[in-house]
Amino acid sequence: WYQRRVRDLKEGGLLTLTGAEPCLEGTHFMIGYGLSKAAVHQLTASLAQKGGGLPEGAVVQCILPKTLDTPMNRKFMANADFTTWTPMSYISEMFTKWTEDPSSRHPNGALVKILTENSETKETVV
Repeated sequence: WYQRRVRDLKEGGLLTLTGAEPCLEGTHFMIGYGLSKAAVHQLTASLAQKGGGLPEGAVVQCILPKTLDTPMNRKFMANADFTTWTPMSYISEMFTKWTEDPSSRHPNGALVKILTENSETKETVV
């Protein structure tokens, strides 16, 4: 899978993968999910290494949201505090910024924690 995607990436391009903030620690309540997201975190680190297969100047980053504000999440977690959920508009604006302005990207291989508190969202490299 990743070899096809990396092959299609152009020099100076951006590959963004989706991990998960809760999977930075143990996830006894959702082991399968934790394993799959930990694999994405590992893939990010591996691709970022010299010889990882990225074209010249390309960057791989992994976003680590806690909870994204999607219709499906609202349906199944209707009683949750939505002020702690990251709006999809924030994610799309962030991707647009990273695509249009390469200087706004985080370092190659970065795991970017995206947390929202009181409806305010921040990015932190971990």
